[in-house]
Amino acid sequence: MLPTEFLTRPIAHRALHDASDGRPENSRAAVNAALEHGYGIEIDVQLTSDVQAAVFHDYALERLTGRKGLVRERSMPELASIALEGSSETIPDLVEVLGLVAGRVPLLIEIKDWDGTFGPDVGFLEGAVAKALAGYDGPAAVMSFNPHSVAVMRTLAPGVPRGLVTCAFCETEWPMPKARRTELAEIPDYERASASFISHDIRDLERARVLELKQRGASVLCWTVRSVEEERRARAIAANVTFEGYLPDFAD
Repeated sequence: MLPTEFLTRPIAHRALHDASDGRPENSRAAVNAALEHGYGIEIDVQLTSDVQAAVFHDYALERLTGRKGLVRERSMPELASIALEGSSETIPDLVEVLGLVAGRVPLLIEIKDWDGTFGPDVGFLEGAVAKALAGYDGPAAVMSFNPHSVAVMRTLAPGVPRGLVTCAFCETEWPMPKARRTELAEIPDYERASASFISHDIRDLERARVLELKQRGASVLCWTVRSVEEERRARAIAANVTFEGYLPDFAD
Protein backbone atom coordinates (compact mmCIF):
# COMPACT_ATOMS: atom_id res chain seq x y z
CA MET A 1 0.00 0.00 0.00
CA LEU A 2 0.98 3.62 -0.42
CA PRO A 3 2.83 4.83 2.73
CA THR A 4 0.99 7.45 4.77
CA GLU A 5 3.68 10.03 3.96
CA PHE A 6 2.24 10.25 0.44
CA LEU A 7 -1.12 11.25 1.89
CA THR A 8 0.00 13.86 4.40
CA ARG A 9 2.55 16.04 2.57
CA PRO A 10 1.52 17.92 -0.59
CA ILE A 11 3.61 16.69 -3.53
CA ALA A 12 5.56 19.20 -5.61
CA HIS A 13 4.91 18.58 -9.31
CA ARG A 14 8.23 18.00 -11.12
CA ALA A 15 9.73 19.11 -7.77
CA LEU A 16 9.35 22.67 -6.47
CA HIS A 17 10.22 24.39 -9.72
CA ASP A 18 10.27 28.05 -10.69
CA ALA A 19 12.15 28.76 -13.90
CA SER A 20 12.25 32.49 -13.13
CA ASP A 21 14.24 31.69 -10.00
CA GLY A 22 16.71 29.30 -11.64
CA ARG A 23 14.83 26.17 -10.60
CA PRO A 24 13.71 24.34 -13.76
CA GLU A 25 11.30 21.45 -13.49
CA ASN A 26 12.84 18.12 -12.44
CA SER A 27 16.15 19.82 -11.59
CA ARG A 28 18.41 19.41 -8.60
CA ALA A 29 17.57 22.96 -7.52
CA ALA A 30 13.84 22.20 -7.64
CA VAL A 31 14.37 19.00 -5.63
CA ASN A 32 16.39 20.86 -3.01
CA ALA A 33 13.74 23.59 -2.75
CA ALA A 34 11.05 20.97 -2.11
CA LEU A 35 13.23 19.38 0.55
CA GLU A 36 13.71 22.74 2.27
CA HIS A 37 9.93 23.18 2.50
CA GLY A 38 9.28 19.57 3.50
CA TYR A 39 7.07 18.79 0.53
CA GLY A 40 6.81 15.43 -1.16
CA ILE A 41 8.36 15.32 -4.61
CA GLU A 42 7.08 14.05 -7.95
CA ILE A 43 9.58 13.55 -10.78
CA ASP A 44 9.49 12.08 -14.27
CA VAL A 45 11.95 9.62 -15.78
CA GLN A 46 12.80 8.95 -19.43
CA LEU A 47 14.88 6.17 -20.95
CA THR A 48 18.34 7.06 -22.31
CA SER A 49 20.28 5.40 -25.11
CA ASP A 50 22.49 3.65 -22.54
CA VAL A 51 19.44 2.34 -20.65
CA GLN A 52 19.52 4.74 -17.71
CA ALA A 53 16.68 6.68 -16.11
CA ALA A 54 17.07 10.39 -16.83
CA VAL A 55 14.99 12.77 -14.70
CA PHE A 56 13.21 14.69 -17.44
CA HIS A 57 9.58 15.15 -18.42
CA ASP A 58 9.45 15.55 -22.20
CA TYR A 59 10.34 13.02 -24.86
CA ALA A 60 12.08 15.78 -26.82
CA LEU A 61 14.85 18.02 -25.51
CA GLU A 62 13.81 21.26 -27.18
CA ARG A 63 11.32 22.86 -24.75
CA LEU A 64 13.57 22.60 -21.73
CA THR A 65 17.03 22.80 -23.24
CA GLY A 66 16.78 24.40 -26.68
CA ARG A 67 18.45 21.31 -28.18
CA LYS A 68 17.03 19.18 -30.96
CA GLY A 69 16.34 15.47 -30.70
CA LEU A 70 14.88 12.96 -28.29
CA VAL A 71 16.05 12.06 -24.80
CA ARG A 72 16.25 8.39 -25.75
CA GLU A 73 18.77 9.21 -28.49
CA ARG A 74 21.31 10.48 -25.93
CA SER A 75 23.39 8.70 -23.31
CA MET A 76 23.17 9.73 -19.68
CA PRO A 77 26.66 11.34 -19.75
CA GLU A 78 25.56 13.38 -22.76
CA LEU A 79 22.36 14.47 -21.06
CA ALA A 80 24.24 15.34 -17.88
CA SER A 81 26.23 17.90 -19.87
CA ILE A 82 23.16 19.64 -21.32
CA ALA A 83 22.03 22.81 -19.54
CA LEU A 84 18.39 23.36 -18.66
CA GLU A 85 17.44 26.71 -20.16
CA GLY A 86 17.54 29.77 -17.94
CA SER A 87 19.71 28.15 -15.29
CA SER A 88 23.05 26.62 -14.45
CA GLU A 89 21.31 23.26 -13.94
CA THR A 90 21.85 20.18 -16.09
CA ILE A 91 19.81 17.00 -16.49
CA PRO A 92 20.19 14.64 -13.50
CA ASP A 93 19.66 10.90 -13.39
CA LEU A 94 17.43 9.01 -10.99
CA VAL A 95 20.29 7.66 -8.90
CA GLU A 96 21.51 11.20 -8.18
CA VAL A 97 18.03 12.43 -7.26
CA LEU A 98 17.55 9.48 -4.93
CA GLY A 99 20.81 10.49 -3.25
CA LEU A 100 19.59 14.07 -2.83
CA VAL A 101 16.24 13.06 -1.36
CA ALA A 102 17.77 10.32 0.81
CA GLY A 103 14.45 9.28 2.30
CA ARG A 104 13.67 12.68 3.83
CA VAL A 105 10.36 13.13 2.00
CA PRO A 106 8.16 10.84 -0.12
CA LEU A 107 9.29 10.52 -3.73
CA LEU A 108 6.78 9.76 -6.47
CA ILE A 109 8.39 8.61 -9.74
CA GLU A 110 6.41 8.78 -12.97
CA ILE A 111 7.71 6.33 -15.57
CA LYS A 112 7.11 7.88 -18.97
CA ASP A 113 5.81 5.70 -21.76
CA TRP A 114 8.87 5.67 -23.99
CA ASP A 115 7.08 5.14 -27.31
CA GLY A 116 3.93 7.07 -26.50
CA THR A 117 1.48 4.27 -27.34
CA PHE A 118 0.73 2.81 -23.88
CA GLY A 119 1.52 -0.58 -25.36
CA PRO A 120 3.32 -3.65 -23.99
CA ASP A 121 6.76 -2.78 -25.39
CA VAL A 122 8.16 -1.94 -21.96
CA GLY A 123 10.84 -3.16 -19.59
CA PHE A 124 14.07 -1.25 -20.18
CA LEU A 125 13.13 1.95 -18.36
CA GLU A 126 11.31 0.00 -15.69
CA GLY A 127 14.44 -2.11 -15.16
CA ALA A 128 16.57 1.02 -14.77
CA VAL A 129 14.13 2.41 -12.21
CA ALA A 130 14.01 -0.85 -10.27
CA LYS A 131 17.80 -1.05 -10.23
CA ALA A 132 18.11 2.52 -8.96
CA LEU A 133 15.54 1.89 -6.23
CA ALA A 134 17.14 -1.33 -5.00
CA GLY A 135 18.19 -0.71 -1.43
CA TYR A 136 16.74 2.82 -1.33
CA ASP A 137 15.84 3.62 2.27
CA GLY A 138 12.86 5.92 2.19
CA PRO A 139 9.27 6.28 1.01
CA ALA A 140 9.15 5.88 -2.77
CA ALA A 141 6.43 4.91 -5.21
CA VAL A 142 6.19 4.51 -8.98
CA MET A 143 3.38 5.30 -11.39
CA SER A 144 2.70 5.54 -15.10
CA PHE A 145 -0.02 6.29 -17.61
CA ASN A 146 0.98 3.00 -19.23
CA PRO A 147 -0.62 0.11 -17.33
CA HIS A 148 1.93 -2.29 -18.83
CA SER A 149 4.72 -0.35 -17.13
CA VAL A 150 2.98 -0.59 -13.78
CA ALA A 151 2.42 -4.32 -14.23
CA VAL A 152 6.10 -4.87 -15.07
CA MET A 153 7.16 -3.02 -11.91
CA ARG A 154 5.15 -5.54 -9.91
CA THR A 155 7.71 -8.14 -10.99
CA LEU A 156 10.85 -5.99 -11.02
CA ALA A 157 10.27 -4.18 -7.70
CA PRO A 158 7.46 -5.94 -5.85
CA GLY A 159 8.11 -4.01 -2.64
CA VAL A 160 7.63 -0.59 -4.25
CA PRO A 161 4.05 0.76 -4.27
CA ARG A 162 2.57 1.15 -7.77
CA GLY A 163 -0.08 3.44 -9.18
CA LEU A 164 -1.71 4.54 -12.41
CA VAL A 165 -1.72 8.10 -13.71
CA THR A 166 -5.23 8.62 -15.04
CA CYS A 167 -7.47 11.20 -16.68
CA ALA A 168 -10.41 11.59 -19.08
CA PHE A 169 -8.15 11.05 -22.11
CA CYS A 170 -9.73 13.86 -24.12
CA GLU A 171 -9.28 13.75 -27.87
CA THR A 172 -7.55 17.16 -28.01
CA GLU A 173 -4.82 15.98 -25.64
CA TRP A 174 -4.43 12.32 -26.54
CA PRO A 175 -3.98 11.47 -30.25
CA MET A 176 -5.07 7.86 -30.17
CA PRO A 177 -8.16 5.93 -31.35
CA LYS A 178 -11.40 6.86 -29.59
CA ALA A 179 -12.01 3.30 -28.45
CA ARG A 180 -8.65 3.18 -26.67
CA ARG A 181 -9.18 6.59 -25.07
CA THR A 182 -12.62 5.55 -23.83
CA GLU A 183 -11.20 2.33 -22.43
CA LEU A 184 -8.32 3.99 -20.59
CA ALA A 185 -10.58 6.66 -19.08
CA GLU A 186 -12.41 3.95 -17.13
CA ILE A 187 -9.14 2.72 -15.53
CA PRO A 188 -9.64 -0.94 -16.50
CA ASP A 189 -6.13 -2.08 -15.55
CA TYR A 190 -6.07 -1.11 -11.87
CA GLU A 191 -6.46 -4.65 -10.59
CA ARG A 192 -4.31 -6.29 -13.27
CA ALA A 193 -1.41 -4.02 -12.45
CA SER A 194 -1.82 -4.65 -8.71
CA ALA A 195 -1.93 -0.89 -8.19
CA SER A 196 -2.65 0.62 -4.79
CA PHE A 197 -3.31 4.20 -5.89
CA ILE A 198 -4.21 6.44 -8.79
CA SER A 199 -3.08 9.97 -9.53
CA HIS A 200 -6.01 11.48 -11.42
CA ASP A 201 -6.54 14.70 -13.36
CA ILE A 202 -8.19 17.31 -11.13
CA ARG A 203 -10.55 18.19 -13.99
CA ASP A 204 -12.08 14.70 -13.90
CA LEU A 205 -12.11 13.79 -10.20
CA GLU A 206 -15.86 13.22 -10.02
CA ARG A 207 -15.73 10.34 -12.50
CA ALA A 208 -17.72 7.38 -11.18
CA ARG A 209 -14.79 4.98 -11.59
CA VAL A 210 -12.55 7.22 -9.45
CA LEU A 211 -15.17 7.28 -6.69
CA GLU A 212 -15.60 3.51 -6.96
CA LEU A 213 -11.88 2.88 -6.58
CA LYS A 214 -11.73 5.22 -3.59
CA GLN A 215 -14.64 3.39 -1.95
CA ARG A 216 -12.81 0.09 -2.50
CA GLY A 217 -9.71 1.36 -0.68
CA ALA A 218 -7.54 2.87 -3.40
CA SER A 219 -5.57 5.95 -2.44
CA VAL A 220 -6.54 8.83 -4.73
CA LEU A 221 -4.02 11.54 -5.51
CA CYS A 222 -4.61 14.23 -8.10
CA TRP A 223 -2.74 16.45 -10.54
CA THR A 224 -2.06 19.28 -11.17
CA VAL A 225 -3.37 21.71 -8.53
CA ARG A 226 -2.38 25.34 -9.05
CA SER A 227 -4.13 27.33 -6.31
CA VAL A 228 -5.49 27.15 -2.77
CA GLU A 229 -9.03 27.12 -4.16
CA GLU A 230 -8.27 24.24 -6.52
CA GLU A 231 -6.70 22.36 -3.63
CA ARG A 232 -9.81 22.85 -1.51
CA ARG A 233 -12.01 21.44 -4.26
CA ALA A 234 -9.65 18.55 -4.98
CA ARG A 235 -9.50 17.44 -1.37
CA ALA A 236 -13.23 16.80 -1.35
CA ILE A 237 -12.27 13.59 -3.17
CA ALA A 238 -8.50 13.22 -3.29
CA ALA A 239 -6.41 12.30 -0.28
CA ASN A 240 -3.52 14.45 -1.48
CA VAL A 241 -2.54 16.84 -4.24
CA THR A 242 0.31 17.23 -6.66
CA PHE A 243 0.79 20.98 -6.98
CA GLU A 244 2.74 23.74 -8.68
CA GLY A 245 2.70 27.54 -8.77
CA TYR A 246 1.87 28.12 -5.08
CA LEU A 247 2.90 26.85 -1.65
CA PRO A 248 0.31 24.66 0.10
CA ASP A 249 0.05 24.54 3.87
CA PHE A 250 0.39 21.25 5.70
CA ALA A 251 0.86 19.96 9.23
CA ASP A 252 4.22 18.22 9.65
